[in-house]
Amino acid sequence: MKEILDLERYPIDQPGTEGYARLVAWAKAELAATGMFSLEGFMHASAAQQVADETAEDMAENSFHHAREHNIYFEPKIDGLAADHPALHQFRTSNHTLCGDQVAQTAITKTYEYPPLRHFLAEVMGKPELYLMDDALARLNVMSYGPEDGLNWHFDRSEFTVTLLLQKPEAGGVFEYRTGLRSQRDQNYEGVAKLVQGQDPKVKSMSQSAGTLNVFKGINTAHRVTPVEGNRRRVIAVLCYYENPGVRFTPEEQMGFYGRIG
Repeated sequence: MKEILDLERYPIDQPGTEGYARLVAWAKAELAATGMFSLEGFMHASAAQQVADETAEDMAENSFHHAREHNIYFEPKIDGLAADHPALHQFRTSNHTLCGDQVAQTAITKTYEYPPLRHFLAEVMGKPELYLMDDALARLNVMSYGPEDGLNWHFDRSEFTVTLLLQKPEAGGVFEYRTGLRSQRDQNYEGVAKLVQGQDPKVKSMSQSAGTLNVFKGINTAHRVTPVEGNRRRVIAVLCYYENPGVRFTPEEQMGFYGRIG
């Protein structure tokens, strides 16, 4: 895996060593303070570009174009909120997606299935173990965004999200986020309304380079990606891990996200 990942800088394959312990401690601290951590250059830039290049033709010809209107919750309504509440402002999200079975022979699949990565993430997240998703379509997705696409404000459904940027666009495509906007005890609808109306001064941004691994608690951290500019597409992989084995999307979810059942 050393030809794919920078295991000297990020020794996730060496548990029990001082370097591994420092990395885990740093990641835990970042996660607690900001709701996320990033490992820049985790995948070698050449390996990341190779995956983007290898999937480009399939992305252009066989990807699923997922487009929808949605609010920040991806829910048609929220109990206790009027339909015209500003927190329910509608956005458009659009991307092109390749499923796990379409990228099975690439370095991103080797990375996703690499046991030391799972074990490292579990330790940082304070989980006994993390498992690969038992879903050929949803376990690993590669998503492409061009000027006509966009990933708008939303909360994730899962406790945490793992992404790996494969190709950076010429301009735009900046990751924006608002840490701790809500909690289980306080949904903070007024704060959400200010965010979607562009009135939240606590929004932060992060411009990532190709090969960056990003882990964030997206369930309470609102986030989006600004529009891509130029002809070079933003290509990113989403790696799905769960605390329990055997997790699969329902056929309805597969059809909604990927346009097919597998």
